[in-house]
Amino acid sequence: MASNRVFMVAEKPSIALSIASVLSHGQMSTRRGSTEVHEFEGKFLGVHVHFKVTSVIGHVFSVDFPEKYQNWTLTDPLDLFQAPVLKTEANPKAHMRKHLSQEARGYGNLVLWLDCDREGENICFEVIDCIGHSNETRRKIYRARFSSVTEKDILKAMDNLVEPNKDEALSVDARQEIELKVGVAFTRFQTHFFQGKYGNLDARVISYGPCQTPTLGFCVQRYLQINTFKPEKFWVIRPYIIQKGYELQLEWERNKLFDFDVAVMFQKLVMEDGMLVVTEIVEKQESKSRPSGLNTVNLLKVASSALGFGPQMAMQVAERLYTQGFISYPRTESTAYPSSFDFRGTLGAQVNNPTWGDYVQRLLADGYQKPRSGTDVGDHPPVTPLRSATEDMLGNDAWRLYEYICKHFIGTVSPDCKYIRTKVDFSIGGESFHCVGQRVLVKGFTSIMPWLAINEKNLPQFTKGEKLEVSKVDLHEGLTSPPDYLSESELISLMEKNGIGTDASISVHINNICERNYVQVQAGRKLVPTALGITLIRGYQCIDPDLCLPDIRSFIEQQITLVAKGQADHFRVVQHVLQQFMQKYSYFVKQIENMDALFEAQFSPLADSGRVLSKCGKCLRYMKHISSQPSRLYCNTCEEVYYLPQKGSIKLYKEITCPLDNFELLICSMPGPDGKSFSLCPYCYNSPPFEGIDTLFGAVKSGPSGKLGKGAGMPCFLCPHPTCRHSLIAQGVCACPECSGTLVLDPVSAPKWRLCCNMCNFLVLLPQGAHQISTTRERCPDCDSTILEVDFNKKTTPLENGETLYTGCILCDELLHSLVEMKYGKSFFGSRGRGRGRRGGHRGRGRATGKKVDPRMSFRDF
Repeated sequence: MASNRVFMVAEKPSIALSIASVLSHGQMSTRRGSTEVHEFEGKFLGVHVHFKVTSVIGHVFSVDFPEKYQNWTLTDPLDLFQAPVLKTEANPKAHMRKHLSQEARGYGNLVLWLDCDREGENICFEVIDCIGHSNETRRKIYRARFSSVTEKDILKAMDNLVEPNKDEALSVDARQEIELKVGVAFTRFQTHFFQGKYGNLDARVISYGPCQTPTLGFCVQRYLQINTFKPEKFWVIRPYIIQKGYELQLEWERNKLFDFDVAVMFQKLVMEDGMLVVTEIVEKQESKSRPSGLNTVNLLKVASSALGFGPQMAMQVAERLYTQGFISYPRTESTAYPSSFDFRGTLGAQVNNPTWGDYVQRLLADGYQKPRSGTDVGDHPPVTPLRSATEDMLGNDAWRLYEYICKHFIGTVSPDCKYIRTKVDFSIGGESFHCVGQRVLVKGFTSIMPWLAINEKNLPQFTKGEKLEVSKVDLHEGLTSPPDYLSESELISLMEKNGIGTDASISVHINNICERNYVQVQAGRKLVPTALGITLIRGYQCIDPDLCLPDIRSFIEQQITLVAKGQADHFRVVQHVLQQFMQKYSYFVKQIENMDALFEAQFSPLADSGRVLSKCGKCLRYMKHISSQPSRLYCNTCEEVYYLPQKGSIKLYKEITCPLDNFELLICSMPGPDGKSFSLCPYCYNSPPFEGIDTLFGAVKSGPSGKLGKGAGMPCFLCPHPTCRHSLIAQGVCACPECSGTLVLDPVSAPKWRLCCNMCNFLVLLPQGAHQISTTRERCPDCDSTILEVDFNKKTTPLENGETLYTGCILCDELLHSLVEMKYGKSFFGSRGRGRGRRGGHRGRGRATGKKVDPRMSFRDF
């Protein structure tokens, strides 16, 4: 019966394994699927049932535009604001929808173990959508809420199952649709406008994002503060005294003066008096509070400032520690622990740790403190260690992050640091000075977190009314200094304060502005904006400052939170926000000349960029190759831009022209010893002349924005032209055994001749050192592959009587078959015995008799 069968889905395979191991006490069977599937018997809600546990791998779906809106040239970006959106499989090769649908068949209860945040709630409903509400089973759906994958937390979650939260899931749908439409509309317009005009714009895509752009805005704002800063001279009076052989510098109450003559006057007054009088001694016990619980934002700040990890890397390492069961869920906004938290048990797990075990034992023996009251956002408890580990177990990077998390947690339950602060005030020539000393009484939490320790400074003994002679009075001259570039840690603080991004997405936005060449991370993890980043922000500021200020993003986040709380309608919020951005987009397009003036001052026009390379098929004048990203050709006469593959080096191919459009062919050589080389016509590459060329080479996705159309097109090895000797028809040899592609002769691989798949990285190494290898117009009668003609080297020819010319099929001819090797593939050839085909004749063609031919080897697609 379906009611006696329970299907469970986790967010990652490792979490599914932990859940199954705990609930089955390790007594389960495991088999492979799209992700692993674990099965076992057990009790569910007091009834004996059969359990099946599997997982997804993050989001099952991503949001995108339908195919008709994917073409950059044919779609007006303004139409995207009202375009429909659809959900497509985020990772089609994983076949996750099919996997979930098949595995859930016949199961009446569904328990969702997705991460307990809004994204996790959204994935819950993606899973429900894949499985469907089957009428035959009347499926019941439950939600498990947990913060760690410990046995205790898993069992507690099973005893407290709830319903999935539709409102939280809808809030993620709202954010995804807003960010897709706004981001893609602005990005397409900007990219098309500026890349068509400037050559040294080193960016493949000039992107906009409602979170990404205000994040960049903070970096540029600091850059502008530094650049407009004018240093000023200041002067400080510094008297010194010698007490018991110890020289002590006193601090001036006025701090600094910006008028030299006035500073000199005060210095004279002090020097003429010459005697300091102790006017006040204040001794006070103070304490430095232990930290509150550790939330995601503070973890990211420490990782960047102290450990040198970028936020993206820090989150990846933290998630790995979580899925391995070493720490609790690393995405949390809370710094307060729930009243039911088991501090003794969590500390107890660390008593045998070789690094801090002794400290923890003393803490348990002397009595630990309750952590300071922090903020409870109601999501997850602070990031906490769950089990003990050593550096050998985790590896360097993970250990350093884990070590900090452990020490921070131990610090939260350690005593406060207590110290005596002594301030001594002096008077001389009518001016006031002071010195401060600090003496630690109780180290407290600073024993385990020494980087937060109080700096001790011992002062000599003074008595009130005591008179002391000044040893010297310096007039120190200094210059005011500009602020430093924003550090990642400071940027994270600004983003949190201004409501940009969430604990889950802050690291992604910072990573985006680095990857898109808007800022560069320099020593000390300082973020220095590039010329492009600065020009973009200054452009937004002169057209519509809202576009790069945090206020709009905060407003969107507040609206989305209302949806998550069930206080606002998802559809209305999306329409309201998009309506605002649509108006801003229309105004931006009308005012783009203001931004263009800034680009013109910063970047070179296309006509002045690049080097002369090949002839245009339209005007027969030479075009220039602009090698900076995005790689492209520019015809100054026709004022046309032709995008090229974004990886690899580009050269002219023997001045051969394309029979379709008269453009000169180019050769693109991909990097690396096994990188393929292929010819392409610039015009065909940008405007494929044949319908159905849907597997465009270099087609990529940029987040949810769909196919870029920049640097993605039809090279000769995808062209089905029937007579051109560079097309797939002429150069294709046989089907690739690894994918649905075709193995094509690499035109410039001599002397290391090879075939390359036109879709995957499969390679076939042909007889090495041959003078020439070329395709013929003949087909093998056994397998329909193209016959190759090989001109062997005289010194190394394997043919009898020193013959060099040979034709044959690489699959069926025993001689050629024995001289080829495959690379990066599982299955290409059967037996590899060196055959003795008929050799020596000019048209001699050896055959392997009775040889089984792999049916996939037939030459297909034509």
